[in-house]
Amino acid sequence: MATGPAAASASPDEQTGTPRYGERAIAEAELICFDNPRPGRAYEVSIELPEFTCTCPFSGYPDFAVLRLLYQPGPRVLELKALKLYVNAYRDRAISHEEVANRILDDLVAAAEPAWMELLADFNPRGNVHTVVRVSHGSRQAC
Repeated sequence: MATGPAAASASPDEQTGTPRYGERAIAEAELICFDNPRPGRAYEVSIELPEFTCTCPFSGYPDFAVLRLLYQPGPRVLELKALKLYVNAYRDRAISHEEVANRILDDLVAAAEPAWMELLADFNPRGNVHTVVRVSHGSRQAC
């Protein structure tokens, strides 16, 4: 199953007039999964995405965060390069901390159908305010 945020069209390269290859990859990003190699075993996958960015929907200032994903796979496992591209598609998106954490979790759950998943979005302080948003889905099993 593939899903992803609606990306704005990539900016053209000044010399060629076409989007750069990285911008094209991000604009075309889809969440890709593969079959869980151990569907009968409860285990956890931990992924850290330390360079997450989006923009504040009120000020337009950039927001920076570390995303920490912990999940117990169901029938599918998230493919890492696809996850990286999907997350990078939020770079220029105006979205609140709370909405972005919930939307990312919803998209990951729709793609992978995990037994349990938790996303922690730890935003860098701005104006002496530090925000951490934690969202989860399902029931965590003992490993």
